[in-house]
Amino acid sequence: MSFKPNAGAPAATGTCADIREIESSLTGAGLRVGIVMARFNKDIGEGLLSGCCQELRRLGVTETTLATVPGALEIPLALKAMAQSGKFEALVAIGCVIRGETYHFEIVANESARGVTEVQLATGIPIANAVLTTENDEQAEVRMHQKGMEAAQCAVEMANLLAVVVK
Repeated sequence: MSFKPNAGAPAATGTCADIREIESSLTGAGLRVGIVMARFNKDIGEGLLSGCCQELRRLGVTETTLATVPGALEIPLALKAMAQSGKFEALVAIGCVIRGETYHFEIVANESARGVTEVQLATGIPIANAVLTTENDEQAEVRMHQKGMEAAQCAVEMANLLAVVVK
């Protein structure tokens, strides 16, 4: 049998009647969620945390654990330890990196994001990345509560998706 790209593929109508879709679920009941928060830019971190915890409760998550670390570069190691513990179905990374006058912003922002991604791929535990990277404090303040809420939704949705896929 040979592979022929698009051979027999349905017309691009936006729907595929013959495909089984895994429905997304924002039901947090029974899920255990771990949060790692950087203490650097603490006020922004706490705003992110507030939005995240508020949304986790609204979604029905009753078991949440918080660990704090000095800064964004330390987040991946703490996430890895939590992921490897077997105690969590999902994790959330919370922090804020604000651009300064040096190249340090790019290093911290990029390496933090890379580390978070590597941990979730290596462990199979979904991680919602709510480490804001902004130009200034004002941008972070405007985004923090909403981004925290979105991270909670992402963590719950991905934990539920993986539970269905792994079954």
